[in-house]
Formats: sequence, C-alpha cells, structure tokens
Amino acid sequence: MADTKYEAVFCVVNAGFSDNVMFAARKAGAAGGTIIKGRGTTSTQAEEMFNITIQPEKEIVIILVPAEAKDDVLHMLYSKAGLESEANGIAFSVPVTKAVGLSGFAKKEQ
Repeated sequence: MADTKYEAVFCVVNAGFSDNVMFAARKAGAAGGTIIKGRGTTSTQAEEMFNITIQPEKEIVIILVPAEAKDDVLHMLYSKAGLESEANGIAFSVPVTKAVGLSGFAKKEQ
C-alpha cells in the first residue's frame, strides 16, 4: 500500500458533543471538520456488556488531517471525548488516497 498524505478521522459521539470533538482535534493540530447528524443502533446485549447506555442520536465528525497528525488527533479525541466521557465517543481513521479542493493541490494535466 502506498503512503498517503492525509487521513480521515471519524469520531462518532452522542448528540451535542461535536463541539467537544472539534475543540480537542484543534488542540491536537487539526484545522476543521464536518459534522453529520446520525442515529445509532445497538442491542441491549451490547449495553449490558459495556455497562453503558446507548443514546440513539449521534453526531459524526469527519476531520481530514495530515497523516503525521493522525495519532495525536486520535489520542486527544480518546482523552476528551472517548467512551469514558459524556460524549461516549469512538474514533477511527482511514487513509485518504486522493483528495481535491485542498490548498496546495495541483491539478494534474491529462
């Protein structure tokens, strides 16, 4: 797999906590993000297993970061909006192999 220049960090939190996510991400070096409203689903078995109550209304924050900043952002999100917080969030990243519309992006001639 080729090295990627960017990573997309996704953070799913209880509704009302996306500002906490963006504050933490900015503190770790992220510039901005996109918030999408969502609805979570789970079984009562999962709630019992993790000893948590699942709130169905969610916010998904998508943050594009330079690959070298990904770990810092994920660690900050875990500490400020993770499962042990009121945000009850999870975060993960995926590599971005191509992106357009970013500053510094040069259009390739075809």
